[in-house]
Formats: sequence, structure tokens, C-alpha cells
Amino acid sequence: RRITSPSCGPAAGLEGAPGMGLRSSARGGSVAPMALPWITVDRAKTADGVLELRRRAADDWLVTIAGRVLMSSRAHRSEVALADLACAALAGRKAPTVLIGGLGMGFTLRAALDVLPPAARIVVAEITAAVGDWCAGELAEVSGHAVADPRVDGRIEDVAGTIATAAAAGGSYDAILLDLYEGPAAGDDAQAHPFYGARALRAARAAAQVAARRAAAGNRCRGCGSKTLRKHAVFRLPTRSVRR
Repeated sequence: RRITSPSCGPAAGLEGAPGMGLRSSARGGSVAPMALPWITVDRAKTADGVLELRRRAADDWLVTIAGRVLMSSRAHRSEVALADLACAALAGRKAPTVLIGGLGMGFTLRAALDVLPPAARIVVAEITAAVGDWCAGELAEVSGHAVADPRVDGRIEDVAGTIATAAAAGGSYDAILLDLYEGPAAGDDAQAHPFYGARALRAARAAAQVAARRAAAGNRCRGCGSKTLRKHAVFRLPTRSVRR
């Protein structure tokens, strides 16, 4: 269902140059810039709240959940860095197989496609069907039509299950990237967290082929259970601050 109504709330007040317009004065000149309103284009119910796709210009999009901003089409350096850092370790491989957990707006996928060879295969596990629809529809141009690339195998499923299946099969991936909207946090269960707990990291190691790589990123990473990640990850990405 498509919706065309102005949005209010936290995302509506997002500051910055993108999406700003000039108001015309009565004398024909321009006055101070005024933010364009966010328009809710589509929404989907999820276990964590209502997921919304919002737009205020042709190339200015937001995805929010329960009113909280998850991602912006004009701030995606961390997504690109995740793909670049992980895929750099695969240089020289003619046909690597990569798993990306979380599609988002398709920026991690786009960056991976840009550096991986023609014979590569990228499996993308996205738990919310609407996100896949957005990336194939309204957001297609934003990611350079990434999901339409023949190297992409898009699946609507929980990436934890994708990893478990690969682990049971003895390893399927040369690299596993988790581009989830929340990264590991200090209060997470160090053993049972479905993505960053010790058991999940052991499963990811088993799902990776010999000498494979695993990388993780999230919009929220506080304290991060980093000891658990260092202990169980196949390798550590170099620490690098990325401005979104």
C-alpha cells in the first residue's frame, strides 16, 4: 500500500543541506531556507515496530522504524566501508561467494558488486519483504539497481538461519557481512545473542569456507561485546572510524 502523506516526528526534523529549499518572499526574492517535508511513501509492520520509507527529494530517502531513523540515502559511508574492507581480503579470487545479512537501501550490496569479479555470487538475506520491494522499486536508482545484478541471490529470510544452514553444510561462504541496523552492545548476552553471541559467532565460522572472512557493522555499537567478537571472529577488521 502506497501512502502520500507528510510525515511528522523525529525524522521530519532532520537537519542538513539535503532537501532544503528556498522560500519566495512577497517581493520576489529568496529568504532563509526551509526544510521540505518528509513524505511517507510506504510502511510495513515488523516485530520491532512500523518500518517506513520516507522521501523529500528525488534522491533523498529515509528508512525509519517506530519513528527512529535507521538509514539515509545521503549518509552511507559506513555501508560502503564495510563492503570495501571485507572484499579487499578476497582480492585475487575469481569466483568468491559472499553473504550479506541485511539489505537496507542496497549500499553495502552495491559497494560489494563494484569490487567483486564477474563470477562472484552474493547471497543477500533480508528478513523484511518490503525492504526487498523498495530496493527493486522506489530505491532501485539509489543503489544503481543492485538487486537486479545477475550475481545477486536475494532471499527473504533471517540471516541467522542462512548462517546455520551453511554451517550445517560444512561452509559455503568466502565472506560474511552483517549490515544490520543494530550492532553488538555492552548489554547483549555474550553467549546467546543471535548474531554476536559466542554460539552465533561459532556458527558463522563454521559457515565460512577455509580462510574466509567475517565482518560486522551496525548503526549502534556500544562497548560492543568486543571481547567476544575478537575471540570468535575469523579475523578482525582494522579499526577505522567512518563518518556516516
